[in-house]
Amino acid sequence: MRVAILSSIAWRTPPRKYGPWEQVASYLTEGLVEKGVEVTLFATTDSVTTAKLEGTSHAPYAEDRDIDPKVAECLHISHLMENASRFDLIHNHFDFLPLTYSKLIKTPMLTTIHGFSSSKILDVYRKYNASSFYASISNADRSDELDYIATVYNGVDGKDFPFERSSKDYLLFFGRIHPEKGTLEAIQIARKSGRVLLIAGLIQDDAYFEQKIKPCIDERSVFYFGNVGPSQRKTLLGKALALLHPIQFDEPFGLSVAESMFCGTPVIAFNRGSMCELIVDGKTGFLVHTTGEAIEAVEKIAQLDRQECRQWAKTMFSKEKMVDNYVAVYEQILRR
Repeated sequence: MRVAILSSIAWRTPPRKYGPWEQVASYLTEGLVEKGVEVTLFATTDSVTTAKLEGTSHAPYAEDRDIDPKVAECLHISHLMENASRFDLIHNHFDFLPLTYSKLIKTPMLTTIHGFSSSKILDVYRKYNASSFYASISNADRSDELDYIATVYNGVDGKDFPFERSSKDYLLFFGRIHPEKGTLEAIQIARKSGRVLLIAGLIQDDAYFEQKIKPCIDERSVFYFGNVGPSQRKTLLGKALALLHPIQFDEPFGLSVAESMFCGTPVIAFNRGSMCELIVDGKTGFLVHTTGEAIEAVEKIAQLDRQECRQWAKTMFSKEKMVDNYVAVYEQILRR
């Protein structure tokens, strides 16, 4: 089986810091190689992989302002499509744009839909619904207007997130600094719980950060660590009393939630989107609806077994399980 993995070029694959789509594409690529699948990764040429690597962009456009994102994306996607006949299957992790090539090539294409950035992009997915294959990353993130061949949960490499049997007393917010991620709500929960809050993540909304978040960072009870890399990430997640995930939107998956549980750290999340699929309420964290309920949940965190968090994550969200599930999907597509 010859598989082409099409990754995003906003960030390197795997990302140096932020980049969930690129991280999932990397885990999948490396897992497929380990299973003996012939894989070519289409990503930025500074990417790191054991697969064959091809690309047209020397660096991620989010890191190099001299790169025009639209031009870079067009060159990147068209390079793969012009070489589509070399592969038995293309696995698209690059959103909707590659679908516009799908009827021009004979190679079947599977698109993992990593969420809908806007309802407007559904027009593209609808157009190619009958002629393409879609996988969702959670049951919650499925559109009633589309057909799906499978739901495959994102996988995490357990070696990157070692189990921590005991925690420190801080709470953690780890994710994009954006209103929909609930950074301010996390601060409110931590303050009313009397706990220190550590914040880490990419600032995606500058005005929100400057007006709402930065004034709360006092280096005594609220700390901001910036957009951290893998080493600092696993330490912050592993040593936290709990991860706060008070999302204000319907989260398609939430990679940091799975990563946290891999470390043994339970998660307190607002019960929206996929959270009820990721978290076992009262076992690996708490599903809440308000900041008041979240504050009450903080006081119950000590009741949870960190080993149970780890085991649940390994059972449901391992890299190995994700790879096996996608291989099964590939075989199903190729049989057709």
